[in-house]
Amino acid sequence: MPLPQKKRWESMAKGLVLGALFTSFLLLLYSYAVPPLHAGLASIRTPEGAAPCSPAPGEPETATPANGSAGGCQPRRDIVFMKTHKTASSTLLNILFRFGQKHGLKFAFPNGRNDFDYPAFFARSLVQDYRPGACFNIICNHMRFHYDEVRGLLPPNATFITVLRDPARLFESSFHYFGSVVPFTWKLSSHDKLAEFLQDPDRYYDPNGYNAHYLRNLLFFDLGYDSGLDPSSPQVQEHILEVERRFHLVLLQEYFDESLVLLKDLLCWELEDVLYFKLNARRASAVPRLSGELYQRATAWNVLDARLYRHFNTSFWRKVEAFGRERMAREVAALRRANEHMRRICIDGGHAVDATAIQDSAMQPWQPLGAKSILGYNLKKSIGHRHAQLCRRMLTPEIQYLMDLGVNLWVTKLWKLIRDFLHW
Repeated sequence: MPLPQKKRWESMAKGLVLGALFTSFLLLLYSYAVPPLHAGLASIRTPEGAAPCSPAPGEPETATPANGSAGGCQPRRDIVFMKTHKTASSTLLNILFRFGQKHGLKFAFPNGRNDFDYPAFFARSLVQDYRPGACFNIICNHMRFHYDEVRGLLPPNATFITVLRDPARLFESSFHYFGSVVPFTWKLSSHDKLAEFLQDPDRYYDPNGYNAHYLRNLLFFDLGYDSGLDPSSPQVQEHILEVERRFHLVLLQEYFDESLVLLKDLLCWELEDVLYFKLNARRASAVPRLSGELYQRATAWNVLDARLYRHFNTSFWRKVEAFGRERMAREVAALRRANEHMRRICIDGGHAVDATAIQDSAMQPWQPLGAKSILGYNLKKSIGHRHAQLCRRMLTPEIQYLMDLGVNLWVTKLWKLIRDFLHW
């Protein structure tokens, strides 16, 4: 065999061997980093000997009025935020990070990654530096909710909140963000994969498929329930009522400003505490809007989430009525004016930009596989001392903020290195 050809074959052989070794390493890493989806509740309960949260002697207790407008209320500092997917939850997460950092509160953070081994059920043992009896103020990272396990981490009077979104719009967002990591979508061949899927979802959907939970009743799943329940089962309504009993406020993504006003009132916070910039948002062109027929199909496909959303949409507006419509309008206007004021102070150019236009890597948001569709911001270079810290915190994406707060993210960092190396 001529020498050049022999060398070429040797190079190919070495490449195959290295590729096989690298693939094996990724599979090994993945088997460690990603938990089994169907872990049973019994298998993740904290051992009997693990004591529930025990506040330290002399630790001040959070005020207990049901409504922040009650006279003499004190800011609530013990908060459970059940962070649902694709619901503006990253924006609310930033609000909680800032409040906790400002007041020196103790967060229950995940260990190694930016979620609590999602999609497995949450367990207290997943909390970074957890010790039996440890007491925290705020828990707010992605998890699959397990009420008893979460309950044992915070004082008894902790406030529970979550956020929902129109299920058809959420499904559309989830399909485009997570679709590339749901293998059964790879069979879709048309340019508009979402429309093709919704024409006959049962043809493609495999409830036992890898990452299948992202593409049906994701809210129900995140809240810890079976997303494949028969819609006629009485358990569906039982679960919805259980959410109502457990959560003090369910925010709505479509009415985010009104939701924040209710949250501010519930927690007895100041206006500055709920200022925000929209984080983890996609380019407008990245996802086509659902047409009327496809919207109906998406709603029907996510019927459990649709029932959940309808229930809490109704209860949300009851809370608005109790708060007062005129008062709500005034407070929403004040929040928007304050947000606009901060936008002019903080954001270079005054608006979000494509990932390729972000100048500071510390401001670069996490992107879905195979696309750079998530927008970010450029911080103005000349900001007065009074606002410099607040501006940076309001604009910092989740991963970077977690690192600023001292969270161990070795799995997330390693995965980012691999993605960058492979240009994923």
